[in-house]
Amino acid sequence: MNALHLAGPATSWAREGLTAVFFGGVVPASAEEEELAEEVGRALARAGYSLLHGGYNGLMEAAARGASTEGAMVTAVTLIGKHDEWGPFNPHATSSVHLPDLGARLNHYLAHADLIVAMGGGVGTLHELTAALYYATTVRPVPIFLTGSAALRLLAFLRQEKWLYETPTRPLGYLTAIESADAFHTCLATLDTAPIGGA
Repeated sequence: MNALHLAGPATSWAREGLTAVFFGGVVPASAEEEELAEEVGRALARAGYSLLHGGYNGLMEAAARGASTEGAMVTAVTLIGKHDEWGPFNPHATSSVHLPDLGARLNHYLAHADLIVAMGGGVGTLHELTAALYYATTVRPVPIFLTGSAALRLLAFLRQEKWLYETPTRPLGYLTAIESADAFHTCLATLDTAPIGGA
């Protein structure tokens, strides 16, 4: 199977409203990070965002739990043929998208994102985050929020080592470090919430 497969309400999937993408690992760095991810999901839902995430456990599940408690649509985005290997989706996913390869999965996330939130994780989360940073720098300046101690340490390292730096042709105004759930609530309240338009 080499085509997009949709399940649940997303079978007639059409872009509506605002969409947030959450990148976070399956092994939370701490209980505090997991709690923060849940607060992030809750804040996104209250601000009117539906949630796209990997669909599995850990920080992804925490963000999905927060979003679903506030009534947001939560979509799991995975790979065709990997669902059995990776296990069932967390119980908060209300729909799912199954894509043929990692490139298609990343493109799906980025094309549909009105904003992106990234927290700590493994190499998969790192891959998603670096793709998002490149996309926001070169394709479309979608807002990216990094939060949680692991992601903030990574951001400090990337800036210090000049992996990530601002130039006149590559501004970093899309990138925001968030220290707390309260700070995230404040940022969402002041963010321009115009949807990106058909994706």
